[in-house]
Amino acid sequence: MKRLLLPALLAFSPLLPAAEMKLSVELPEIPVSDYYRPYVAIWVEQDNQVAANLAVWYAVDQRNAEGNTWLKDMRLWWRRTGRELELPLDGLTSATRAPGKHELTFSSEDALKDLEPGDYSLAVEASREHGGREVVRVPFVWPPESVTRTHADGEKEFGRIAIELQP
Repeated sequence: MKRLLLPALLAFSPLLPAAEMKLSVELPEIPVSDYYRPYVAIWVEQDNQVAANLAVWYAVDQRNAEGNTWLKDMRLWWRRTGRELELPLDGLTSATRAPGKHELTFSSEDALKDLEPGDYSLAVEASREHGGREVVRVPFVWPPESVTRTHADGEKEFGRIAIELQP
């Protein structure tokens, strides 16, 4: 009897979906003759401490790791966590991105699994050769109790950084 009861309970118990963060990062078209795509780091922080690294976009070169040299130009990310990491970061590292809107999705089952309930900020930092450096923060509460949308606008290296949280 006990062998039948557990599978029956599991089959009829509602499965809780994973909480999710949909992120939109806009890199503006900057009209300069020597435009280089920015290096970008995206992470979650709480009380000025890194809670989760989400993405690092840079010139990944497996042969000589020359692109790693310029990661320290993303000063805030580098000082908080970058210099302690072994690069490239499996599942987080990818190539730089062209101007436009870039969509990313993270869930409580993967990159956000270690977040305790509380107040956080999404931090997005960019550094561009012959360009500027900018950090944009978007505050949020985790886990979300309802669908929540929030955003912040960059001034030069970023356009709009938008978050949609789903419970």
